Amino acid sequence: MKLKIDDRIEEVLKSFKLPDPIGFGTTLAPIMITCDFKEGQWGVPSLLPYGPIQLNPTAKVFHYGQEIFEGMKAYRVSKKGPYLFRPLENFKRFNLSAKRMAMPYISEEIFMETIKILIDKVSPFIPDQSGDSLYIRPFMISTEDHLGIAPSKEFKFIVVASPSASYFQQAKPLSVFIEREYVRAVEGGTGQAKTGGNYASGLVSSIKAERLGYSQTLWLDAEKKEICEEMSGMNLFIVKNGNLVTPALTGTILEGITRSSLIRIARDHNIEVQERSLSLKELIQGIKDGQITEAFACGTAVILKSIASFGEEDGTVYKIQSKESEYNYQGKRVRGQIGAFLKEVLLNLQEGQLEDPYGWRVKVPSSVDTDHKIIKNYDQEASLNC
Repeated sequence: MKLKIDDRIEEVLKSFKLPDPIGFGTTLAPIMITCDFKEGQWGVPSLLPYGPIQLNPTAKVFHYGQEIFEGMKAYRVSKKGPYLFRPLENFKRFNLSAKRMAMPYISEEIFMETIKILIDKVSPFIPDQSGDSLYIRPFMISTEDHLGIAPSKEFKFIVVASPSASYFQQAKPLSVFIEREYVRAVEGGTGQAKTGGNYASGLVSSIKAERLGYSQTLWLDAEKKEICEEMSGMNLFIVKNGNLVTPALTGTILEGITRSSLIRIARDHNIEVQERSLSLKELIQGIKDGQITEAFACGTAVILKSIASFGEEDGTVYKIQSKESEYNYQGKRVRGQIGAFLKEVLLNLQEGQLEDPYGWRVKVPSSVDTDHKIIKNYDQEASLNC
């Protein structure tokens, strides 16, 4: 793959220092990659210092919300260098989102190699504390500049990265607000696409939830508001009678990569997993009668976070009476919290503390490992095979 490289890259990398604390998503790596789509094809990506981009006020992204994004993580694995976690799944989901939003397909080469190049260049800034990572945000926006309501013919693909600590700094479990007024997604809509409008439409509920003392929102189905779907940016799991239950993917729920990873790990440890409809009535009754003994949310940013309670706008709270369950670990039946166990296994896989039987970790090669020099003047092109 060809890459244009700005001649200021080494300078900005040399002068960059991580703050303390680093927070989540607030510290941005000093470089980024951009690539433009014009006249029906993608151009040559550019490696640039991180900074503002120029767009016309009539760029379609501002008016019609034609944009998509992904969230990924790279982890420092001992002295072996950085590893991505299941990046091909992000690539596939990115293009599924692009299709739904009438945006162009991006090749695996451009998506994967630009991300690997960026990670390689900022690898010295990947934090090494357990739970910390380099959070990567690839996104695509529509840039054609006229006000007609029609799909854009021009787009910009951008990759930025953020050395980040854990998403939730406090150990306190979540309290979740049951949203009965607004809805997140409808059948046939954009619920399974990772597009900004899905998140923007949920912000009003986030404000309401915070005002009422809750830390997250639980979204219900749009038709009857009776079926549990997902959280704001996270998938939902409960443990009922020792079985793991998560809402089935119906086209209105984002197909979470962390979700699918936890399901695979659970099944490989003889924990029964049920992907099915979960009614709000079943959730509330299961908490009341003690059949539901755990609940947790999961996603790339948060990994896994336990839920202590669900609550209503009128102040009614359904508090989970937490209990241990039996599951299989290293050939033995043990008792414990299923959520805590799954998080430990997943994080150990991501950080290289366990062997990876699934092939989920993908090593990011160093420029030293390639036959190509990647530091060139911006007006030159470097051929890269990472």
